[in-house]
Amino acid sequence: MSNEQASTWRELWNETTSVLGDEKEARWICEEASGLEGSEFLESLNEPATMRMGVSLQAMVGRRLAGEPVQYVLGHWPFRHIDLLIDQRVLIPRPETEQVVEVALSCARQLRSDEHMLRIADIGTGCGAIGLSMANELPHDNTEVWLSDISTDALDVARANIAGIGRNARNVRVAEGSWCAGLPGELRGSFQVIVSNPPYIDEADPLVEDSVRTWEPHIALFSPNNGLRDVLGIAQEAREFLAPGGYLVCEMGFAQGDVLRAEFAQLGYVHVEVRKDFAGLDRVVMGQWATIAE
Repeated sequence: MSNEQASTWRELWNETTSVLGDEKEARWICEEASGLEGSEFLESLNEPATMRMGVSLQAMVGRRLAGEPVQYVLGHWPFRHIDLLIDQRVLIPRPETEQVVEVALSCARQLRSDEHMLRIADIGTGCGAIGLSMANELPHDNTEVWLSDISTDALDVARANIAGIGRNARNVRVAEGSWCAGLPGELRGSFQVIVSNPPYIDEADPLVEDSVRTWEPHIALFSPNNGLRDVLGIAQEAREFLAPGGYLVCEMGFAQGDVLRAEFAQLGYVHVEVRKDFAGLDRVVMGQWATIAE
């Protein structure tokens, strides 16, 4: 990267594009270094960068060249309608998980009532992407969203994101613990929706990219028993915490649908379905605990 203080953002963007070989990533990094984004950045292309901005840009480019994912380099990433702070303590939010939110929101809206509290738990929350999206998109009256995780580091990131979305997170609560064990015992049988993006990848899966193995937290990625241990453990535990007619919604691997459909049914869930992601792959398993009528 050039050390000339008088370099304009246009010049730095071009230079960064040449170094990284990706114009879009180069723009994101330049925007982050400049403190500007969108039209404001484009309107400032002929403005010179300060020395501090140039140093920040060089540092981010260096991290990206070392293989660090651009999301971690930027320190934040958009997810549905919110912008989330992220770092190596949590998984990078992915488009597939947005479909998990869509399914969970549909379940929540189906069960919402003005007379009763709508209680939701996002277990294994990581940065809070699922639970905070639901808190942001559902009516706030009579809605309570719990975020739980066994990782104190992940919960620190989630708390920062709670602060980031402000008043829309005023009904969000945080609990530390493994899956449903982190939720308050007195709330057993009161959750209308329990949702999770648990680890579901087999450690030996050859499709996992090297950058994912190197940079993202393994505790949030890999699960024994062909990637099924944690999803099945959640399905067992959630039965104690779901209200009658409540839904369990979990992200899963694209080849796990048939097994999980059968396992959910055997555990007593009804109306078990497997939903596809935006790429047309099986991605979400859901089941209802008993039914309101039954």
